[in-house]
Parts: sequence; C-alpha cells; structure tokens
Amino acid sequence: AEKHAGVSCVTASMDDIQFEEAARVGQIIAIRTKVNRAFKTSMEVGIKVTVQDVLTNAEKIVSVAYATYVAKPVGDRKVELKPVQLLSTEDHLEHSLAIERRRIRLGYVQVFQKLMQESNKEGDFYICEEKDALSTEHTHVQSTELVLPPHANHHGNTFGGQIMAWMQTVASISASRLCRSHPILKSVNMFKFWGPSFVGDRLVFNAIVNNTFHNSVEVGVRVEAYNCEEWIKAQPRHINSAFLIFSAVNDKGELLAFPRVRP
Repeated sequence: AEKHAGVSCVTASMDDIQFEEAARVGQIIAIRTKVNRAFKTSMEVGIKVTVQDVLTNAEKIVSVAYATYVAKPVGDRKVELKPVQLLSTEDHLEHSLAIERRRIRLGYVQVFQKLMQESNKEGDFYICEEKDALSTEHTHVQSTELVLPPHANHHGNTFGGQIMAWMQTVASISASRLCRSHPILKSVNMFKFWGPSFVGDRLVFNAIVNNTFHNSVEVGVRVEAYNCEEWIKAQPRHINSAFLIFSAVNDKGELLAFPRVRP
C-alpha cells in the first residue's frame, strides 16, 4: 500500500477472511500481496496466503483476503491516490471486482446496522427455551495486553495482525468452553478498525459466544484501548470488533456438535 501511495498508510478494515487450510510447524508459508484498485483516498490490497509442505512439495491455499488501506493525511489535506497500472488479465479482473467488493462492503455495514436497530426494539428478542441450553455467561473471557514496541509497526501503531492474534486467543478460549476439543478457526467476519492504538496502550479484549449452530459457533470479540490517563478515568476507546467462527473435530477428524446456548 505504501509503495503505491508513496506515503504512510494504515489499515481501515478487512473483508471477511475464510481459512481453507491449516498451516503447521515445519511448513513454508508464502504471502503475496498487490494493490488491486485505488479509489480517491483508499485502496484495496489483495492478500493470498499459501502453504507448502517441504516433504511433498504440495502447495495449498490457506486464505485469500482483501484489506482496505487509507493514506495518512499530509498536513491538513487527504492524499489522493494515483490509479493502479493494470498489466495482466488477472489485474483487470481484480480491478473490476474491487469496485463490486467495495459496494458490497458498504452495503453490508448498512444492513447490519439496520438489523441491530430492529432487534433492539423492546420485546423483540429470542430466548432459547431448550432445557439443556448453556448460559452464554459461562463463555465470557476477558484478557488485557500491554502494547510493547515489538507489537507495533514503524508508525508506532499496534499491528492489526497482532490485535487479530490476541482476539483469536480469547475467542478460542470462549469457544472451547462449549466443546471438549480445541476449536478450529474457520473465518473472521466484519473485522474493522474503529481507531488506532499505540505503544504503551492497554488493550482489553472481551469475548463471548453469541450463538451456536450444529457444527459451528460464533464468538463476538470487542477490543478497547486505554492510555495511562484513560485507564485511571475508566474511559476506553473502542478500536476493534469482529465475529469469529469456529468448528471442532474429534480424534477421527469428524465435526463435533455444539450445545445450544441461552443468551
């Protein structure tokens, strides 16, 4: 992103990320990225992650994801980005798809906000009446992390990937309280940066199971940041939220069923 913009850039959001394959110790991971399309002040960066087994030489796709980056303003003005130079048929295809992904992304947020408003109406909520349903309170997990220099990029901002890794940890613990196996992350949905965090900030992660389906579970994670003054005054900054989807398998590789939950 910075190679294209020529100035410092920050991550604005990530589209939903699907994990097709697990990467394990001893395998080689290759990460390839390129700017698919530049809009006026933001751009879409495509990310392709593959894993190669050193013994068989077989290469498999772990994930294909799309990140939105914005150029940091220079002074009081926003940086307008130059168009992307398209060299191949694949470049032209991704350039065309990027505008559609952007349209869906913006519409996705509006639809979600509308659903939230409708579900907040008094008396309009669902309560699981199943006898053996488990309370979601049992799945609540909270964790606090101190942002240190190795956790930050060259701007002093916390790495988005580091935040996602911490989010996955608390979400995995939350999901594990409903299954007798290690949960497997299948996707990360609606991962958006609402604001930055910096070296020295305390990040508080709250995770809880929102709902279970037959062979999967959705865990919601909210991240709040505090500097020293905000910590004393209990004035958090909401910087991230996301929904993580997990499944679980037994020793035979068969999908396990999750119990129903009661909000």
